[in-house]
Amino acid sequence: MSEQVNGSVVNAQAQAGLSRASSRGRTTLTASLVLVCLAILLSLGTWQVERLHWKEGLIAKIAERRDATPVQLTDIEAAQATGGDIEFLRVTISGTFDHTKERHFFATHQGQTGFYVYTPLTLEDGRTLLVNRGFIPYELKEPAKREQGQVIGEVTLTGYARAKLGKKPSSLVPDNDLPKNIFYWKDIAAMTTSAGLDPARVLPFFVDVDARLKNPGGFPVGGVTQFDLPNNHLQYAVTWYGLALALAGVVAAMWLKRRRT
Repeated sequence: MSEQVNGSVVNAQAQAGLSRASSRGRTTLTASLVLVCLAILLSLGTWQVERLHWKEGLIAKIAERRDATPVQLTDIEAAQATGGDIEFLRVTISGTFDHTKERHFFATHQGQTGFYVYTPLTLEDGRTLLVNRGFIPYELKEPAKREQGQVIGEVTLTGYARAKLGKKPSSLVPDNDLPKNIFYWKDIAAMTTSAGLDPARVLPFFVDVDARLKNPGGFPVGGVTQFDLPNNHLQYAVTWYGLALALAGVVAAMWLKRRRT
């Protein structure tokens, strides 16, 4: 009889030990998961703070360049040749447009669907610069429908240097439709070859005409450069840090409740 009692006690102790070990294991696993989640949330919050500082610096730089004294085209070339940042540098350019080779970049402007017109500008030295002259609505894609805006002769204008893209920005962006002369991303090589231009004589960047140029007939509408950049990084940082704080609060409440019981 005593042997049976002793056996029951041993079994009970063993089960209790297993239960405690299992409980400790679950507690350790839960704590590990909580720490991992906290680390991820805090890292995301910190990353957004870093992005916030970067975006604020970029916005300040754009604002400074937007109304700066225009530089010469040679200054843009020199800056690009040394790896400098040419984006949004204000520049004065002169030359003659070749309207027969204009390229059309799909775009929207003030809620209207249409195109940005990129027209080759032949410079004094014979080289070519692709110039974004502005927006035209979809129904004016054919140049014959806006002959007044096809400026003839030498022009001098002011605009903003824009760097070329090295590759398609996203897999979600459609491929450029060269036969229809519709571009969905600014592939300067494709725009050059499809227009029948000599790639060796085309400058490796674009210029957006500013709003000061008013074309006869009203089209293209110049001044389409997007200077206002969205800056939601502070809200994102607060969200991630808030989630981390909420998680820490829930865990603390659960721990206190367990201590009381």
